[in-house]
Amino acid sequence: MGLKEREYLRDEKIDGVIYNMSPAPSFNHGIINGNIYTIIRQGLKGSICLVFMENLDFKYRSQINDDYVCPDIMVICDRKHLKGGSYSGVPKFIAETLSPSTAKRDKTEKKDIYEKAGVEEYWIISPNGDVEIYYLEDGKYFLEQSYILNDDKEDDEYNAKTEICLKAFPNIKLTLGEIFEGIRLP
Repeated sequence: MGLKEREYLRDEKIDGVIYNMSPAPSFNHGIINGNIYTIIRQGLKGSICLVFMENLDFKYRSQINDDYVCPDIMVICDRKHLKGGSYSGVPKFIAETLSPSTAKRDKTEKKDIYEKAGVEEYWIISPNGDVEIYYLEDGKYFLEQSYILNDDKEDDEYNAKTEICLKAFPNIKLTLGEIFEGIRLP
């Protein structure tokens, strides 16, 4: 494979094993990430913190090896750990939107990586309308909230206007409806 072809592939390296992240996930994946990124970016205006979407590698053990993952959404506040296309500090927030090829890794290996790295808040989002929110407490993740979007206004369990705040940034609020705006739910 030539260098030009290699530039367009996304991969991750976990415990020395390279995982190819091709083919690209569905368009719903990108819409969800774009929705979350846009709201967080607006909420961080004037802050030293930055939000990245699918374009910054997280070197979670840079002092030990060159392993890296590429979170769908990542908020960082310690800019001294930015170098080239990677970050080696501790992100404040990470979200992963599930796709068929990465769902198991996002829910197991990557969740463990983020927990051990000290990431305070981790969201796992399913294009089916599910959101799981994990907070780090005493070095372990616990499930803080779990939502399943119900956007039927006639239903008693309608919850599209339910607000979710980022733990480290309580001024940043997303509704379930905003997270899934523009996607086709099954």
